[in-house]
Amino acid sequence: MIIDLLYLVAAVCFILALKGLSSPESASSGNFIGIAGMIFACLAAYLSTDLSNVVLTLLAVCIGGSIGVCIARSLSMTALPQMVAGFHSLVGLAAVLVAFSAYYAPEVFKIVGEFGRIYKSSLIEMGLGVAIGAITFSGSLIAFAKLHEIYKGTNVPKELNAFLGSSILCLLIYFVLTDSQCAFWLLTFLSFVLGATLIAPIGGADMPVVVSMLNSYSGWAASGIGFTLHNDLLIITGALVGSSGAILSYIMCKGMNRSLFNVIFPSGQDDFSAEKGAATVRPYQKGSAEDAAFILKNAKSVIVVPGYGMATSQAQHALKEMGDLLKRNGTIVRYAIHPVAGRMPGHMNVLLAEANVPYEDVFELDEINRDFATCDVAYVIGANDVTNPAAKNDPSSSIYGMPIFEVDKAKTVLFLKRSMGTGYAGVDNELFYAQNTMMLLGDAKKTTEAIVKAL
Repeated sequence: MIIDLLYLVAAVCFILALKGLSSPESASSGNFIGIAGMIFACLAAYLSTDLSNVVLTLLAVCIGGSIGVCIARSLSMTALPQMVAGFHSLVGLAAVLVAFSAYYAPEVFKIVGEFGRIYKSSLIEMGLGVAIGAITFSGSLIAFAKLHEIYKGTNVPKELNAFLGSSILCLLIYFVLTDSQCAFWLLTFLSFVLGATLIAPIGGADMPVVVSMLNSYSGWAASGIGFTLHNDLLIITGALVGSSGAILSYIMCKGMNRSLFNVIFPSGQDDFSAEKGAATVRPYQKGSAEDAAFILKNAKSVIVVPGYGMATSQAQHALKEMGDLLKRNGTIVRYAIHPVAGRMPGHMNVLLAEANVPYEDVFELDEINRDFATCDVAYVIGANDVTNPAAKNDPSSSIYGMPIFEVDKAKTVLFLKRSMGTGYAGVDNELFYAQNTMMLLGDAKKTTEAIVKAL
């Protein structure tokens, strides 16, 4: 009775946590509610565990918790997307290990019927759990490698993924009907392969959607574990994570004017096939911090467009200081966030919140895009792909069709970049060479700090 009550309270806490995380104002309280829910869940799990295993359980928690604390304390904000992808892989691996444990020790899980045979329903749960878990594990590892820029990706024929997918489906059906050990192992192996081949060809501009999609996969994998372990809380929380991740992926695809199918099975030039860092050598206007400060000081309206360049240089605090100085001068300062800016959903929102940028100053694409035509300065800080006119003008581009910020319509564009190289999607940006664009090359944080000093 007490265990069921604790699980119920934990489930309610997780639902309220998701509600809290839906808004920047309530995100902090939502996070604490989620932590409380996890404490209740762990307490219920301990109370329902064989007392002889409590020492081993606590030892595992201490080891895992220590690793988690070390990672969290040493983690930079630029590495947050990689961390999320890495943790998704662990959820997938857990699902695979639980499925194998249930298959080879079914009596422990109480899923054995007459004549020592595993229930058909349990075989379905194990088959789905191991398939989704394996895809999540290997796919998340590839996503981690791409986000950390230690692996660019490779072209994978769509026919191969279609073959692997259909083979996994056939093996799953065969495994449920025959309880074949060979089919179970082959199902696991092909799922590991499909996870890697599914993520490898996806372009860099689509990685935020990939992270969200893998989040959904990990949720369904956790839900599958819940069925195998007869744990209602895992079923509920897994379904919450799975469905919310799927909805977020849909929202982001809609924001990119792309279908989820088109993201998973990309066409056109991908980031690994482009010569990263190579841009066309053409004339452009290069400015200094003093030039930018003079332009900003005389501007009545400034829209800041942050991108991954802000994350790599940790320029959000300097940016906030610059914005405060401009506001004291009577300038209207707003921040424009693209749905896929950065390397994961909400990446820029997290960084701006860390710098205490007021929530009311932050706007989404649809809310502010039309205002670029009437603003004096668009201050772009590393947001290459989400401001690239090729998304509107070049049908052969890998980012064609993606809604972008129309910063080119501003009177002046101040573009902060380390170099004239291409962005994460590997596509050159025509905006760099426009008449109303001034390039401020160098470290974004140092450049912004120099502008603050000049102001």
